[in-house]
Amino acid sequence: MTAVRALSLAVACLAATPAFALDQGDYRFNGFGTLGFTHLGGEEDGRSYGIQGQTNDSWRGDQLSKFGAQFSYGLTDTLGVTVQATAKAEQDEWKANLEWAYLSWQADDNLMLRGGRLRSPVFMYSETLDVGYTYPWLRLPDEVYSLVQLTSYEGADAVYTLPLSYGSVTFQLAGGQAKDRDYYAYDDLHDMDYKDIFGASVSLASNDYGTLRVGYVEAALDSLIQGYVPSIDQTLPWLELRGAKGKFTSVGYQYDNGAWLTANEWVRRVIEGDGQQAIDAFYLMGGRRFGDFLAHLTYAQLDEQDGRQNSWTAGLNYQLRSTVVLKGEYKRVDTSGGSDGVFTRNAQEVFDNAMGAAPTRNYDGDIVSVGVDFVF
Repeated sequence: MTAVRALSLAVACLAATPAFALDQGDYRFNGFGTLGFTHLGGEEDGRSYGIQGQTNDSWRGDQLSKFGAQFSYGLTDTLGVTVQATAKAEQDEWKANLEWAYLSWQADDNLMLRGGRLRSPVFMYSETLDVGYTYPWLRLPDEVYSLVQLTSYEGADAVYTLPLSYGSVTFQLAGGQAKDRDYYAYDDLHDMDYKDIFGASVSLASNDYGTLRVGYVEAALDSLIQGYVPSIDQTLPWLELRGAKGKFTSVGYQYDNGAWLTANEWVRRVIEGDGQQAIDAFYLMGGRRFGDFLAHLTYAQLDEQDGRQNSWTAGLNYQLRSTVVLKGEYKRVDTSGGSDGVFTRNAQEVFDNAMGAAPTRNYDGDIVSVGVDFVF
């Protein structure tokens, strides 16, 4: 089996698309995971990096490593159930997570309706967010994938796929809510409620020219983000959101002909009442296969009100087996204009910067990651 066919199989089995509805009594079980380690060096001055600040100057596996399984069962020829669970680290503690748990109804050859716990339809790789085998990187571009931390919600969606002579077009509508979700900010976890979630996307998949996806998601956000400041022995509120509208727009394109591949995504996030302007981010990736090797290069950029983070990532993958790939990456990250980017500040640093006791500064670093992605 070639790497491209194995990749297609992994995506098909783990993305739960309408084309793979099961007959009555049939079932499908798949496992997946990543065993990876990452290290931050350079001039980061002891500051950590990443969506939950798990990347630092020690070789750590909790930023990248994760394991999961998915089970689907056909209750009837049109009605099925799917459950997906993962085990991964949340800051310094490993936890089990129920990512998917839904009923699906194949209304006809084109339309599927689903209800229960579903993946948030935010990014191009949202459906296979934890299945590292389905994308070329060990770590998805942080500049884009750090902007929305919600990965699942409770609600329903409708997925309609229309076959075309040159491919297919898929429409998705989603709605629901997500209560008491963890949100990482200022080196700590906070509670976030996402109410009145609405999402819509359209994907055009061509036989010869890749896939183009456009998506939009909005939600009403409730949260109180605060932090303990040791120097004054007080807990201070940094941001309070009460029904604030959060809006997220994304445009993505990917192409893979077996030799050359590319993946690109642009996103914009707006949160009303957070005191910040819109945040824009994007990445551009190109890669080339040489037998069992894949070399790829990615440029990513995050623009926020206070400045910019940009990075270059060079990676080399080796196909150990049809469903196992060894990956190595080097990422150079720079910030400018006073932006934190995806580097983390704790509550004491935020307080010192606000009071003028310490000036804000820019950080940079070199991130090395190595690991193995697998599916079965």
